[in-house]
Amino acid sequence: MVSISARPASRPLNFWVCLGVPAVAAIILVLLELTTLDMDLARLFYDPVAGDFIGRHSYFLETVLHDRAKQVVIAFSVLAILGFAGSFFLPRLKPFKRELGCLVLSLGLATSFVTPMKAVTAVQCPWSLEQFGGHETYSELLSPRPATEKPGRCWPGGHAATGFTLFALFFVLRDRRPRMARAAFVFAFALGSVFSIGRMLQGAHFFSHNVWTAVFCWLICLGSYYYILYRPTSKAERELEAQPVSA
Repeated sequence: MVSISARPASRPLNFWVCLGVPAVAAIILVLLELTTLDMDLARLFYDPVAGDFIGRHSYFLETVLHDRAKQVVIAFSVLAILGFAGSFFLPRLKPFKRELGCLVLSLGLATSFVTPMKAVTAVQCPWSLEQFGGHETYSELLSPRPATEKPGRCWPGGHAATGFTLFALFFVLRDRRPRMARAAFVFAFALGSVFSIGRMLQGAHFFSHNVWTAVFCWLICLGSYYYILYRPTSKAERELEAQPVSA
């Protein structure tokens, strides 16, 4: 009987799905730049009478769903780092060293890419735009930015990344605990979506900002898994498995 601590061969990875779905999503997002969908959705959350977004000053959205939720995910990341460090010394954790390393790398990359991209793209937040009581001029993602003294810092969505970065759990668990991995995927997708909607209600991001974030986080976690954990069954192993078992 194989010990559960032994790292199993990876289940087949369907790259047409894993790469095709985010590629299609990215194409759709680019095409959405030709529409007013982002603006139309943002207007649903804007109160022209109050001159502000309906969730802008919500205690729940800002303090609980933004600040406290982010702290919980940060605490989880710290535990992952401690677990990875401990895997070099603790016998019970050593068999999971690669998984823990992949988890730490995925969490780190899927959150750290956001700030540099915000600085490079300089996309304005909805709450800063003239259409929503601000002073900045709207521009599409791929368009030149209007001159301003306060460049935007709103693409991609940082808080959405806090949730979608947990796609890492799906990949870390997929070979040892497939059922748990699927639950982790649903949880990460749901959490990232809730965080995204919360920030949209506050006027911090457009819809497309958060979808782009999900695409990037998925690809980062997929890449980390592929280069660190993915170990498809070799031809020799497949042939061995195909041999009949003698009585």
